[in-house]
Amino acid sequence: MLTVALPKGELLKNSIRLLQSVGLDFSAFLDSGNRQLQITDASGQATGLLVRGQDVPVYVEYGQAQLGIIGYDVLREKKPQVAHLVDLQFGYCRMSVAVKASSPYKSPLDLPPHGRVASKYVNCAREYFHSLDLPVEIVPLYGSVELGPITGMSEAIVDLVSSGRTLRENGLIEITTLYESTARLIAHPLSYRLNTSNLSHLIEKLRQAALANI
Repeated sequence: MLTVALPKGELLKNSIRLLQSVGLDFSAFLDSGNRQLQITDASGQATGLLVRGQDVPVYVEYGQAQLGIIGYDVLREKKPQVAHLVDLQFGYCRMSVAVKASSPYKSPLDLPPHGRVASKYVNCAREYFHSLDLPVEIVPLYGSVELGPITGMSEAIVDLVSSGRTLRENGLIEITTLYESTARLIAHPLSYRLNTSNLSHLIEKLRQAALANI
């Protein structure tokens, strides 16, 4: 039986809607009274796993799920050994460098050498500043990274931005964008190559459904 890893949080509702459009119904995950983390589609074709977003590519890489849906930001940060298949065209956000609006920094190159940058996306932040040949200290934070510049612990942050409202309400502004992110369909590489459970047919149906929603 096919297993699909689905992410908790912002991407879940659209992920379930997309899968419903190709005949797989995991809408029970949206029921506030549901506590199950694994359910089987009513048709008996597939099992859904409800996991933390960061864990979706782990389940796919290790073969516990043949397919998964996750944001490109996670794939960039984690670099899992999975097949990248389809841009699903929802869950848009961007990875940005942000600073206090009152700061003198208008671009990343204005930041002081060996200054601090707070981020939960440590690898992406490190790679970006390395590409600029600007030595900075990356401070890992996994809560409200906006507090870094506010408290003076860091000069800047690297974080996902959607509407930008949280930044504005905390007196921060974006000074550059590293990349844009949307939800992606990924697969276990061997399952994809061997076409396990007729994966290629389902993937093509999902590709067409995603295109239809653009």
